[in-house]
Amino acid sequence: MGTRLSDHVKERLGTFSLMAPSIAQCAVGAALAWIIAMELLGHPRPFFAPISVLICVGVGLGQRLRRVAELVVGVSLGVGIGDLLVSWIGSGAWQLALVVALAMAVAVLLNSGALFVAQAGSSAVLVATLVPGDGAGGLDRMADALTGGIVGIMAVALLPASPFTIAAKHLSGVLDALSTVLERAAEAIEKRDVELAAEALEEARNTQEAVEEFEHALETAKEITMISPLHWHRKARLARYETAAVPVDLAMRNARVLSRRTLASLGEASPPPAALAEALREVSEAALLLQLELGAGREPTLARQALLAVAARERPDGLGFSAHVIIAQLRSVVVDLLQATGMEHEAATDTLTPLDEPAAGPLATLDEPRDEAGRR
Repeated sequence: MGTRLSDHVKERLGTFSLMAPSIAQCAVGAALAWIIAMELLGHPRPFFAPISVLICVGVGLGQRLRRVAELVVGVSLGVGIGDLLVSWIGSGAWQLALVVALAMAVAVLLNSGALFVAQAGSSAVLVATLVPGDGAGGLDRMADALTGGIVGIMAVALLPASPFTIAAKHLSGVLDALSTVLERAAEAIEKRDVELAAEALEEARNTQEAVEEFEHALETAKEITMISPLHWHRKARLARYETAAVPVDLAMRNARVLSRRTLASLGEASPPPAALAEALREVSEAALLLQLELGAGREPTLARQALLAVAARERPDGLGFSAHVIIAQLRSVVVDLLQATGMEHEAATDTLTPLDEPAAGPLATLDEPRDEAGRR
């Protein structure tokens, strides 16, 4: 129990350290947007300005530039409809319901984005409840929203989070999961342990969220390098993460198939040989090497060499059907990770030891095209 609590605390502290720059951006940007709207624009209650900063910057991962556009247009739409209707029908419960319904309906017809619709509705609520009669017009509130959006972008540019820290943290989560799946599958084969194989499969099935989080993190990191002059000269380093993104996702998908077949194989008359576990472990270690080298900002040469050694290994003789399929998926993982190190697909495939004719059937999945989900 104590270990779990300690791990949870460490995870929370790690998340806080990652999000700390965004918190600082929100705090400084909100104050700055309020001052600009009050002192320079002369608006007495410019609450849309700091709100816009918070929505623009946020403390999560996403596309800030698109959010600024949706924010400004959404707020403008909500404010415009709210001002028009409140001045006509007054304020009250049924008027509030009508204002919100119309603002969100128009927003859905124009753009189904969740942020756009939410901002139109929430802005209409504020206009219909908090601000009627305060003397501020719709154009003033729209200007406040635009001011907050611009300040938010400036905060991201001048107080940037490290794009490499963001990308490295999330890719590490994916590669750690991939390594764990392969290690547990290897141990299950060695010990003929069905429970370990089931754990490997469960671990593999729970990895999609980590993959998606990495994809969002990479988009945020790319956006920061585009916005912030402080990171313009480091785009080449981030490019390694872009190169690795799709192949690592595909490697994880193949690892899921591998773990499922490993579980099935342990119930067959001819389970996979223990020697197969060694190859699984080598690929598991190569995934960790890839994680370390990318995190250090180096060309992943050590990971590539480890993967090439596995690719060149001769296949054991006398394998059953499930063992053939496991090897086929492992070969696919090797190709995917080689691509993650920067190799082209054809070059990576050419490094594999050729298969003999008897094995061609169950191993043919390696060279088949992938479907829309990325599966071969």
